[in-house]
Parts: sequence; structure tokens; C-alpha cells
Amino acid sequence: MGCQYFEPCDHGADTFTVAMPRLTFGRGCLEEVGARAAARNFTRAALITDPYLVDGPYVATVRASLAAAGIDTAVFSDIRIEPDDATAEAAAAFLREGNFDGVISVGGGSSMDTAKAAMVYALYPADTTDYFPPPVGAGRPVPGPLLPHIACPTTSGTGSECTSVAVIRLTAHDCKFVIGSAYLLPDEAIVDPACTDTLPANVVASTGYDLMCHALECYTARAYTRWDKVEDPLKRPPMQGANPWSDMSAREALTIVDRFLERGVADAGDREARDQLMWGATLAGMAFGNSGTHLPHAMSYGVTHYMHDITTDGYRMQSPFVPHGISVVVGAPAIFRFLAEGAPQRHLEAAGFLGADGRGATPDDAGEVLSSRLVSLMRATNAPNGLSGVGLGAGDAAAMAASVVRQRRAIGNAPRLAEQADIESLFVAAANYW
Repeated sequence: MGCQYFEPCDHGADTFTVAMPRLTFGRGCLEEVGARAAARNFTRAALITDPYLVDGPYVATVRASLAAAGIDTAVFSDIRIEPDDATAEAAAAFLREGNFDGVISVGGGSSMDTAKAAMVYALYPADTTDYFPPPVGAGRPVPGPLLPHIACPTTSGTGSECTSVAVIRLTAHDCKFVIGSAYLLPDEAIVDPACTDTLPANVVASTGYDLMCHALECYTARAYTRWDKVEDPLKRPPMQGANPWSDMSAREALTIVDRFLERGVADAGDREARDQLMWGATLAGMAFGNSGTHLPHAMSYGVTHYMHDITTDGYRMQSPFVPHGISVVVGAPAIFRFLAEGAPQRHLEAAGFLGADGRGATPDDAGEVLSSRLVSLMRATNAPNGLSGVGLGAGDAAAMAASVVRQRRAIGNAPRLAEQADIESLFVAAANYW
């Protein structure tokens, strides 16, 4: 708590709040969903999943567990991967019509975020953008509690089971934006690493990049003491900047990436690696659920806004499609090289947790040390070579930057101010790395 990074400043916050769901972790724990739901007095549950999982073994396990507990279940699986407002609205209609007293989400971030957003619109109907922040929305707070929610992730990256946000693509803007509220935090997270055994290497890599960037962004984020103090504790935002709690989780998550990302991508039979990556994703979710991400995630939304005719290997989505973790990591080396000036010691420490050799490095070297380690991990796990690897280039930079500047909170959470011209330059610098 005495860390210089969190020293008080005039008018800055002097308190931080930690929020997380009840967490169950371990192989086979999907079988506990029925008992957990029954303990929360579920009698009729909405099970929200995606079309690629609905007929598979993980959903079957959850449905059998719920049936054994005497809980009636109805399934919604009409989910767009990287969900949009139409997905959220369709799921909200399903919830309104179903007389449910609880929600269970099974899948990646798309399923969990759809469940969160759908409950908001089912219980508190509003115009699509009302709950999104300016400049795209009215910034209306979510009025009250949602249904009890048990979140069951099946990928090792998103961390959405531990966060109070939902990321939804707004069709009118053709770009992702975030709904955030303490009410969106799931009540329970059931994290079964056996769900990752069948994931293809590219999916493990992409979700691993997401976990890695969550942790890096949390650890290097603007300190909570540098945000203005919020006098009403009930209005303190969940995304409050770096703090000692998020530091603790982020450090361990980065160490896990260093030790296990390459192994988990290379060998589907390496249970230790895949279990550890699932735990790392949950830790990173705990971290960014209480600190917030910053510029790499903000700039990833520009990538998915302007992606062209491309579909990433290992995914069955219609073109254009760039998975979230890849959209984040392709810009990360250039971005952290730029941001390190704002918090050089933090960037050096983060690079060390990630396995970089920082012997003899000075604060002026921080950006290069971290960037080089990111590039090394990307090459070892067959990541695209920067923006050029996902079909984008310098000619797209201005349009992407104009889109990104709407992500105000995330940009403000970075340790160094980035104006639109800076962001455009970073997209140019991220064109390729090797």
C-alpha cells in the first residue's frame, strides 16, 4: 500500500473498492451449476450460449446439472460472436417472455456479455444507446439490480465472468462500446478449465493475448489516486484505475502468460498449461474488472470497426472477422512503446513479470523492453504481423483513429495522454513488427 505509484494527490481518490463474484474453479466444476443455482432459489433459468456450443458437451453438462437440481431451463443461442445490439435486443425479448428467475451464461465473452446486456434491456427497457456513455450514448445509469447470474466461461481470455461491463457492437456506429455498472457483475463464476481442452491453437493464442493485454493494461493504468475523488461511494465507477488489488492479480496473470502461453498454444494435451491459462484469464478479469483497461483495448475497437475482407484461421465466422484478442495484440507493441514514457518503472516491472530480460535497462528503455517481449511472444504463437496481418495498413490509420477517440474512459485510463494524432501515428507504427 506504500507504493509510490499510489501516492495521494490533490482532489484525487483516496479509496478504492474491490468487487468480484463468488468464484469456483477446477476441472469438472460445471457439474456444480445446478447446486449453485438451487442455492440461489432458481426455479426457471435462462441458459444463454452461442450457436457453436449449444449442442456440445459443456451446455449438456450444465443442462443435466440443472435438471438434476429440479430447475426448469430454456435456452437462447441466437448470438452473434462479438455481439451487437440486435443480439442483445433479441436476448432481452427472450428474457422478458420467459418468466425467468435466474440467468446462466455458458461460453466466451460473447455469451456472458449478451447475458449482461440482455438483462439490462429486459428489466429496464430503453433506447439502445441510453446506457452507453457519451459521445455515442446518453450515459444513463443502469437503474437497479438484474437477475441472479451464474457465468461459466469456456475460453481462457475474456474474464467477463469477473467484470461489471458488457462490450456490445452498436450497429449504427459499426463499432464496439461498453455498458458498465456494478449491477452487471455476475453473482457467481464457475470456471472449468476442462472447457479449453478442445480449443484450437489459434483460439488459445487469441484469448491468451486478451488475457495478457488485460493484465498489462491494468498494471500500467493510471493510478486510482489520479482520478477525481467521488464523494458518493455508491457512484464510484468499477473501472477506477490501477490499485493494489488489481496489481496483485495482474502480476500473477502476466507470470502465467510467460510460463504457459506458448505451451498451451503448442499442445492441446498440455493440461497444466491450459488450466493455468484459464486461471490467468480469471485473474486478469478480476484485475481489469476493478481497474479498467486502456489504450490497447480502445484501439482494438478501431481495428474491428475498419476490418476488411478477412477471417482468422480457427474461426468459423463470416468475413470480415478479427477475434478480439488479435485485434488488441496487433497494436500492443507500438502502443506500449509509446505509453512507457508515462510510467516507465511500471512498464519495466510488467515486462519482467512477462519474462523480459531487463538487465541493465534504464527507465528510458522501458518501452522497448516490453515491446520486444510482446513481439517475441507474438512470433512464437503465430500471431499476425501487426495490422498488415489482418488486412489493414497506413491508409486506414486516420479513419481508425477517428473512431477510437470516442473511447474516452479507456483513453483517459492510460498512463500517458494520447491525442487523435498520436493514435493515428500508433496505427501507422503498428503496421508490422518483423
